[in-house]
Amino acid sequence: MKTTITAKNMVVTPGITDRIMRKVSKMGRYLDQNTEIFVRLIREKNNRRTCEITVPVGGVTLRAEATNDDNLYVSIDQALAKLERQIHKHRTKLDKRLREDAFSPAELEYDADSAPTAEETERKVVRRKTFPVRPMSVEDAILQMELLGHSFFVFVNVETDRTNVLYLRKDGDLGLMEPEA
Repeated sequence: MKTTITAKNMVVTPGITDRIMRKVSKMGRYLDQNTEIFVRLIREKNNRRTCEITVPVGGVTLRAEATNDDNLYVSIDQALAKLERQIHKHRTKLDKRLREDAFSPAELEYDADSAPTAEETERKVVRRKTFPVRPMSVEDAILQMELLGHSFFVFVNVETDRTNVLYLRKDGDLGLMEPEA
């Protein structure tokens, strides 16, 4: 597996790299050997340490994120545990997308004795809402989203004539999703 480690506001020491490589190599029992794994380590202003792991697998992108107040190793372990649960969940849903022998051991590698979390429960649509979508600029969409008090806003971008999604990020900034053809 190819593992790419990037860091923001911190230096990745050989010890951190070694630990990540050792832990990620155990994912080989779930993933194909050609799989790419992207690990992003972030140190925020308040000394919180975040580990984001992204794995594109057969048209599906698995992503796990964990944050700890001051211990990077704990956030790495927690993110790997979340990723393992996601792989397990998608393995049962997508059946043959991963290696045939992916789940020969019955127990989980990182998180064997945890109870299922809320993200593992089956989600269902409980409400449908329709709304008019009108062409507007990104600046108008930002203003409209703030006026509504929502964390996201769907609009047709007047410049591209495509549907875009504007969303509020965890760090307080805004993100814009633009579909590709």
